[in-house]
Amino acid sequence: MISRTTARLAPAVLLLALAANGLAAKVVGISAPAPSLTQARIDQLPKVQRAAWTAYLERSTAQEQADRAALAAERKGLADVPPRPAERGFPNSMPLDRDAAWYATPEARHVADVIVSFQTPGGGWSKNMSMAGEPRKRGQDYAPDNISRFLGPDDFDAPRDREWNYVSTLDNNATTTEIRFLARVATATPGAAGEPYRASVIRGIHYLLNAQYPNGGWPQVWPLEGGYHDAITFNDNAVTLAATVLTDAGSGSGDYGFVPVPLAEQARDGAARALDCILATQIVVNGKHTAWAQQHDPLTRTPVSGRNFEPAALSSGESADLLVYLMSLPNPSEEVRLAVHSAINSVIAWLKSTAIYGQQWTGTRAEGRHLVATPGAGPIWARYYSITTGQPIFGDRDKTIHDNVAELSLERRNGYQWYSSGPQHALEIYATWARTRSANSH
Repeated sequence: MISRTTARLAPAVLLLALAANGLAAKVVGISAPAPSLTQARIDQLPKVQRAAWTAYLERSTAQEQADRAALAAERKGLADVPPRPAERGFPNSMPLDRDAAWYATPEARHVADVIVSFQTPGGGWSKNMSMAGEPRKRGQDYAPDNISRFLGPDDFDAPRDREWNYVSTLDNNATTTEIRFLARVATATPGAAGEPYRASVIRGIHYLLNAQYPNGGWPQVWPLEGGYHDAITFNDNAVTLAATVLTDAGSGSGDYGFVPVPLAEQARDGAARALDCILATQIVVNGKHTAWAQQHDPLTRTPVSGRNFEPAALSSGESADLLVYLMSLPNPSEEVRLAVHSAINSVIAWLKSTAIYGQQWTGTRAEGRHLVATPGAGPIWARYYSITTGQPIFGDRDKTIHDNVAELSLERRNGYQWYSSGPQHALEIYATWARTRSANSH
């Protein structure tokens, strides 16, 4: 039997071996739903903070009403409402890695026209849509269905309104990808022909600014939908991609040279506030800065759960992505530089301390994915680490939290990336970043 103190100090591989042998595995918790952003919660804030949050909530409500009203007006007098757009997965129809000349082609212009047609009145876009097909028809929904087929009773992912779900979102790289693609097409399309694309980009930038919380974070969905969708969302790089777009728009150059000066100033301020939010949400455990969760409560900034199987926990993937973002910041002030470098160094230390060696994440769908002892393998990281114990944890659809991935239902074990080598990429970038920083200091 291992004492609690020894368990905290033991290498992750030892604890994984114990769990694999059934010596320590157990249900270690139940995920609680993330609270929505409500006026009742805002009223509990210090008085000086309430006005900004109340205004934000009112802006969200008003925008949802305007979006709904616009769709209703389009449908007035229609004999038949067009079917919803098809759900198509990730936004492969909007490539961002082509040479500049491609964005002037008829193919790129067609995609851009479709993107513009699906932009909501509020300036955002839904997710999981192909923009290579037909433009949006009058009265057609702005979003595909986007409802999980696995929903159970009291599911955290159950939509508040099945007919109005993920209408505008930052999830799955949505909205930021559309803005970036349109900016490239606008740059490749001078004159009047490019004006619809420039106008759409500007509306998208306004969307990002309107959706940004007073403390600099972003929800997953805006206008707000409640539950974990209201959390400050680092999952899918929602915050960092939004901040990157604002940084680029704030430069007033390159693909964003057409952005009006006042809007560029607002964009720069929004990006700076996003950085403040990132630094303020880094989780402190026993006096030490560690990493981030996938999502944090908008008011308290504490970690909260996402979907049923996504517990409030330290998240290796999101933390690695945030690390890469922090290392990419150009020319911060001295004060900001010191704070950013401190955050970078603490995340590097956390990633190194949680790396798992000698284990491989493998297996067929029939048998269920699992860890296999493999000499020389690694490093890999668990998706989630307990904030209290520092050890890997795993969630299931019934909201139970486990300390052994083998205890999960087969569907969840196969349907989620519980272990990954992804953070190694951040460590490699850090090695180059640290060498460059050292060279520049001499």
